[in-house]
Amino acid sequence: MEFATLRDKAMNYREWLLGRKSEIDPEFPWYPFDTIANMLHLDGLLSGGNRAVFDRLAGQRIADIGAADGDLGFFLESQLGCRLDVVDTSAPNYNGLRGARLLAERLGSEAGIHDVDLDSQFRLPAEHYRAVLFLGLLYHLKNPFYVLETLARHSELCFVSTRIAQLSPDHGTRFAEQPVAYLLHPTEANNDATNFWIFSEAGLRRLFDRTGWEVLDFTTVGNTTDSDPAAQDRDERAFALLRSRDVGE
Repeated sequence: MEFATLRDKAMNYREWLLGRKSEIDPEFPWYPFDTIANMLHLDGLLSGGNRAVFDRLAGQRIADIGAADGDLGFFLESQLGCRLDVVDTSAPNYNGLRGARLLAERLGSEAGIHDVDLDSQFRLPAEHYRAVLFLGLLYHLKNPFYVLETLARHSELCFVSTRIAQLSPDHGTRFAEQPVAYLLHPTEANNDATNFWIFSEAGLRRLFDRTGWEVLDFTTVGNTTDSDPAAQDRDERAFALLRSRDVGE
């Protein structure tokens, strides 16, 4: 399937799922942000032969990690027949993973819904995944090195996104080309204490390399000239497709 076709199917599924959630329970505190829109960013990320990467996921085991309500994972299960694990930590999850469990039940999904403390020395539900979705989560983790290293031992591919920055918050230091990370104060970025490490692009690429990943595709979106770790109008996001050096395809 052409990626553009899969992208369009995802946009249609997004609208269908919004209606389905309203039918299931219009008063339920569903996760309010659009996780399926990540398919638009993946459209801008994937190049060359990597645009067929989802064809290789058909019928394979995948994990949606930091999944919110699991919308994107449920889409791939429905379209590609993927065997899906939804993995998140219930405490910071928007509705304590109740949304993912309710959707799995009402959609007739066979997905496993797993409450895993990703800030601990955790174990994944399965030993091997063809791919993991790891979108928008890295900067919410206390121990990003451990998490990426663990994923590299259990998954062949990883779709990852996270916030990055080029300038210090006072804009006095430019560190885009230095392999560094900035540790946020609990109230510094959107008054959200679950925001921790904001890497520079060089720091993020170094992290991928040190944790066992090869970068297949990489792009950035948002404020790509003078981003900083905290300001809402200076938000820059990196998207990458990674291949594990530890798990052969």
